[in-house]
Amino acid sequence: VQLVESGGGSVQAGGSLRLSCAASGLTFSSYHMGWFRQAPGEERQFVAAISYSGGSTNYTDSVKGRFTISKDTDKNTVYLQMNSLKPEDTAVYYCYASPTTIPTIFDAWGQGTQVTVSS
Repeated sequence: VQLVESGGGSVQAGGSLRLSCAASGLTFSSYHMGWFRQAPGEERQFVAAISYSGGSTNYTDSVKGRFTISKDTDKNTVYLQMNSLKPEDTAVYYCYASPTTIPTIFDAWGQGTQVTVSS
């Protein structure tokens, strides 16, 4: 299983970015997908998730109304559209694929993509 993130970068506060996570080596439609982030000196924290069917999504409170997670089964790709970015969104963002709703360290994780938001 391989997950490859892209789309990170540097933006000013209020800007937007769209992260992508391309998956291979798995039956994409059978896996829950999502994103975590880790800021320097902090633990990795949950950001957003989408169910295997795409019918259910979940977000951490701090990104609700600003971030949108979606998936394209034809492209085996999950997206995280991030709008109204804030400096506190600065982190390395990691996508995951899990057969269960709550991912573990034993599931598939990407290598991470850096998002930097300046004030």
